[in-house]
Amino acid sequence: MKELIKINNLTKEFKNGHGIYDINLSIREGEVFGYLGPNGAGKSTTIRHILGFMKPQKGKIIVDGINAWKDADKVNSILGYVPGEISMPEFMTGIEFIKYIFEIRKLKDWKYVEELIEFWEFDPKVKIKRMSKGMKQKVSLICAFMHKPKILILDEPTSGLDPLMQQKFISLIKEVKAEGRTVILSSHIFQEIEKTCDRVAIVKNGRIVSNIDMDEIKYNENKKFEIVFKNKTDLKLFTNEYKKIETIENKKVIIHLKQNQIKKLMQIISKFDTKIFKEIPFTLEEYFMDFYKFKKDGE
Repeated sequence: MKELIKINNLTKEFKNGHGIYDINLSIREGEVFGYLGPNGAGKSTTIRHILGFMKPQKGKIIVDGINAWKDADKVNSILGYVPGEISMPEFMTGIEFIKYIFEIRKLKDWKYVEELIEFWEFDPKVKIKRMSKGMKQKVSLICAFMHKPKILILDEPTSGLDPLMQQKFISLIKEVKAEGRTVILSSHIFQEIEKTCDRVAIVKNGRIVSNIDMDEIKYNENKKFEIVFKNKTDLKLFTNEYKKIETIENKKVIIHLKQNQIKKLMQIISKFDTKIFKEIPFTLEEYFMDFYKFKKDGE
């Protein structure tokens, strides 16, 4: 698979001491790439460099063979972008703004724009100043998608959208991926990332702390099981025989174990009457929180 975006040793430090340091990323053509981190971690700064809005202090970014800083106009011609903070002229209606962007990009396929408006189910004739956050988000998404860009960079794209629209967004991203286009998705909604992304990078304090193949999350060797017994007698007998128990609550136990320990657990549990015996899938959110554990006061 072709390497479409290459970020080498990207560094940018600000006067307040924050910034990004030695960011190295390789994003392949046709993949959906997740970029995770809390506010201030460096996500938006990285994105602004890819867009050519910032000059690197060190390192460089190549997008489809183009230097992102030296030839920002060329890069932006193949990009669609939804910013984390949306700002649009409030005196315009949504449709006026969409037509303005349409003309700037010298596009011809207005029918596709109408399809996007229908897809997002909203009235674009409303003045932007009267729009809710979700409506403004829809205008921004239409402007990002309407020229069918080779690369989409989406920074918190479903912020303000209701759950139904968030599901529609997921289906749209899957369509884009099926067409062979590339998406960089920064989102706080873990389910959104899990359902769309092939790989994920986690950034903490301006540095990449983990690169994850989403298949590793889905097929992680660390397993968690929930078992609910029919009676407390079986629960007690089970806990006497099986010692690796994380929590016990009423007749329920939670167990952490490795893949190769499941067979032994099955042999033991078969001796007892259970109401529930199920695996609790390991989630991206759990993985992410391993890097952002809250410290107690004074630590």
